[in-house]
Amino acid sequence: MKKNSLFFLLFAAFTITLLSDACKGDPPVGGETKGDLEDIAYNPQPYTIKKPDHFPAILIPLDNPMTTAGVQLGRRLFYDPILSSDSTMSCSSCHLPVGSFTDNKAISRGIDGVEGRRSSMSLLNIAYANNGLFWDGRVKTLEEQALLPVEDAVELHHTWSNVVEDLKKHPAYPKMFREAFGVKDRKEITKELAAKAIVQFERILISSGNSKFDRFVYYQEPVFDDFEQEGLSLFNNTNSIDDAQCFHCHGGITLTGNQFFSNGLDNVTSFSDFTDKGLGMVTGKPDDNGKFRAPTLRNIALTAPYMHDGRFKTLEEVIEHYASQGKSKPPYQDPFVGQVGSLILGSNPPKYAPLSNFQKKSLVRFLHTLTDSTFVNNPDIRSPF
Repeated sequence: MKKNSLFFLLFAAFTITLLSDACKGDPPVGGETKGDLEDIAYNPQPYTIKKPDHFPAILIPLDNPMTTAGVQLGRRLFYDPILSSDSTMSCSSCHLPVGSFTDNKAISRGIDGVEGRRSSMSLLNIAYANNGLFWDGRVKTLEEQALLPVEDAVELHHTWSNVVEDLKKHPAYPKMFREAFGVKDRKEITKELAAKAIVQFERILISSGNSKFDRFVYYQEPVFDDFEQEGLSLFNNTNSIDDAQCFHCHGGITLTGNQFFSNGLDNVTSFSDFTDKGLGMVTGKPDDNGKFRAPTLRNIALTAPYMHDGRFKTLEEVIEHYASQGKSKPPYQDPFVGQVGSLILGSNPPKYAPLSNFQKKSLVRFLHTLTDSTFVNNPDIRSPF
């Protein structure tokens, strides 16, 4: 009898141990396993982008609403070299505030010191871009664009899978992703959420409206001097005879028409002659070869060197190029490039006398009125580190 009692006691203890071990991994009754970030409050606050009153509304996609936590996460990711494979470069390495979010290099380099093909474009007012991004228009949305540099073999030369693992293990980022996007567990952090956060930060890179140009055109102060007034007239062709043709490619509130042009940089006699085919590489259309996205002229004085390949070091060189009416002829360059200058009355077909030295100087002086120091010195867009 004693032996049987002992046997049953041991059997019962063994059974209880097995049941206990089996139940340790069971989810709580009535729900799933609690995520490791759920104890952190998720209370997203809408973020209102600051913009001048005379700027149009900014369209925000429904699947990436602006929040304070999202902008701050994006700001940190934008400046964090954690996105590169050797932790030496970040998005900001090619897009610095001091250069109006360019790197002021003719050709940008990646982490291995290898040059890319083109100069970095300014991100100022990039929230208004609506017809293709990059010089060649290869992507349509900022969310698509933000995914590419990490895995570009020349730029950050990393993989998103490794970046995401680093973000999951980071002491600060899981909490920030929870506060920005409501993820319940660090396992829910994805490259798409990281890109969305970066884009939320990029969408706040809006002009302040405090440039001399804005204050003169929209608020009638301060007064433009003779050079600046002449430059504005040439830019907009307000007298119909003397015309720099600028507004055709650099129109609208952001001074970029979101269009693509061939601006006569090279002497070519066929569409196949373009070394860098630009938009044509994306569309496959020969007549798009040599076309590039017109950059914003706002803060243009801060973004030297100029053109997609940085071939011009100064604004004076840029104006000289257009004053020379380009190196090609239509259809290999935009027709307006060949119409820069002063219309020779009675000429048929129309011919244009070269811009005078006063006119060229006026255009440069006018372009300097587009400088927005308030924007580049805004602490909200600078590195949080």
